[in-house]
Amino acid sequence: MPIQENITAPNFTLPDENGVEHKLSDYRGKPVLLYFYPKDNTSGCTTEACNFRDDYSDYENSDVIILGVSPDSSKSHLKFKEKYELPFTLLADEGHKVCDLYGVWGLKKFMGREYEGVFRTSFLINAEGVIQKVFENVKPASHSKEVLAILEG
Repeated sequence: MPIQENITAPNFTLPDENGVEHKLSDYRGKPVLLYFYPKDNTSGCTTEACNFRDDYSDYENSDVIILGVSPDSSKSHLKFKEKYELPFTLLADEGHKVCDLYGVWGLKKFMGREYEGVFRTSFLINAEGVIQKVFENVKPASHSKEVLAILEG
């Protein structure tokens, strides 16, 4: 179960697609959409990322920083980001420690097979670092518009 709304978002440090370290606390003062996704270059994850890309100017207008997190490597993130021209930062959580911290890692089922992985979940964090909204069981095709609707009030 993911961590809940109205608490300070747990701080963490992760490398981006270029290996540069990012701390969540570095983004205080601006709202952040922290979105967790299972894997680069899979259909759902690509759809979700490309929708954020296509709506990116709306996020910029709202001063929202988008940070994508998955257990993929920085190298994988770089290829994914370049292939789809993603204008936001992707963070590599290779040991899934941040996924664990946010409660988005666990047992999943697909076609009768059980495995551990990322639950597609997003956290809208306000400028003070408090989790304003948790989005669980995200639908990749409509998630960006769902977030923008919350931002617009």
